[in-house]
Amino acid sequence: MKLRERRARLLDDVIDISRYPLADQEAEAKAKRRIDLGVTGLADALLFCGAAYGDARAIELMGAWLGLIKREAYRASAALAAEKGRFPVYDSVMLDTPNLLDLDDETRAMIAEHGLRNGCLTSIAPTGTTSLLAGNVSSGIEPVFAYSYTRRIREPDGSTREEAVEDYAFRVWKQLRGDEPPPPELFVSAQTLGPADHLAMQAAAQALIDSSISKTINVPEDIPSECFADIYAEGYRLGCKGMTTYRPNSITGSILSVEVVTELPEAQGTPLDESPLVPRTEALPGTTYKLKWPESAHAIYVTINDIETGGVRRPFEIFINSKNTEHYAWSVGLTRMISAVFRRSADVSFVAEELKAVFDPRGGAWMQGRYVPSLHAAIGDIIERHIGAREAELPIDLPDAPALQRPPRCCPRCGAAAMMRSEGCETCLECGHSKCG
Repeated sequence: MKLRERRARLLDDVIDISRYPLADQEAEAKAKRRIDLGVTGLADALLFCGAAYGDARAIELMGAWLGLIKREAYRASAALAAEKGRFPVYDSVMLDTPNLLDLDDETRAMIAEHGLRNGCLTSIAPTGTTSLLAGNVSSGIEPVFAYSYTRRIREPDGSTREEAVEDYAFRVWKQLRGDEPPPPELFVSAQTLGPADHLAMQAAAQALIDSSISKTINVPEDIPSECFADIYAEGYRLGCKGMTTYRPNSITGSILSVEVVTELPEAQGTPLDESPLVPRTEALPGTTYKLKWPESAHAIYVTINDIETGGVRRPFEIFINSKNTEHYAWSVGLTRMISAVFRRSADVSFVAEELKAVFDPRGGAWMQGRYVPSLHAAIGDIIERHIGAREAELPIDLPDAPALQRPPRCCPRCGAAAMMRSEGCETCLECGHSKCG
C-alpha cells in the first residue's frame, strides 16, 4: 500500500473510531467525512532547495508539492470510495467545481467511476505544536518566525531551566557550515518579509487547497491604515478564503522583536551636572488621589507633594500606598525612583508618558470605556493629571465603574509572558504550550 493510500485511510478511519460529544457532531462528521490533509515545514523545505520564501522559485516549488499532494489525495479517496463507498452527501456535480476541474484526466475518471470517500481532502491547519514535536521545523506554510531563541522549560519539581532553541534548517546549516553566517537573502523570516510576499505564497497555495489556510501576515507597527486595508483587498482579489494579520503595538507588545544595537558616543571626560538638591521643607502642599484598580481588593492612594521654585510649582515627591501587600515591594521601589527624578528635573512630564507605556502581560483593564494597559499606566495618568498636562480620563475613586479584564497574554502553563499568535493559535515560546481558536 502506497503512502498516499495509508495516510488517507488513517484519517478516514479516525472519523469512524472517534467519540463525539454530541450526536449532531457525529452526524455532520460522518456525512462529509473531511480528512484535511496538509503540510508543515514548508519554509524549511524551501531553504533546503535553495529557494527564499516568497520568491518566484519558492512559489513554483510549493505549487508542485501541493499539486502532487492534491492529486494523490483525490486518487486515494476515490480508491477508498470503491472499497467502502462514497461519503453520504456526495454529488457528482463536484466534478464541475473549480478545484476538481484542474485535476488530470486519469484522476477525474477515477472520481467519475467511484465517487469520493471524503468531502474535503486538503487543508493547511495550525501546526505550531506539531512542528515543535517534529524537531522545530517551520510551521505549516508560514515563514520561519525566528531562527533561534531561548525557551524556559519548567521541571517536574517546579524549577526552570533555559534551553536554546533553533529552527531545524538553521540547525542543519550550522552543522554543515559551522559559524559561517547564513545568506540573508535566503534565510528570510517573518520580520524581514513584506505583506506582498505573504500574500503571494498564500494565494498560490489556496488554488491547490480545498478549505481555508491557516496563515498569519506579519505587518509593521507603523503600517498606514490604507496599506493595511489593501492587504485584505488584495487577498480577496487573489482568491484567498481567509486571512489573519498580526501587528505588534505598544499595548499588547511584541513577543519576538529584533534587537537594535546602537553605538554609544565616546565619553568626553566632562563630569555630569550635579546641581545640589533642593532640601525638603518640613511641610509640603500636595494632593492625594484614590485609585480603584479592578484586580485589587483595596484602593491605592497616590500622594504627590509639590515644591515652589522661582514662582513655579512642580512635583517634588510621590507616595504610593495600599492595604494590598502584593503591591508593597514595587510600590516602594517606584516611589523612590520617581521621587528621585522629581527632585532632579524641572520638566517631569516624561515620567507620566513612560509609565503610561507600560503594559502588563497578564492584561490591563477597561475603565470607563478606555483600555488602561497596566496599574503603572493608571498611576502615570494620575501624574499627568497632577502636573496639568491634560484633564485625566482615568476614573478616580469610582468603585462602581464597569471594568472588563482583557484576556491574559501570559502562558497559562508556565506563567511566562511569551504567548505568540500564529496560524490562529497562541503558542508559548517558553514551554511550548499551545491553544487554538
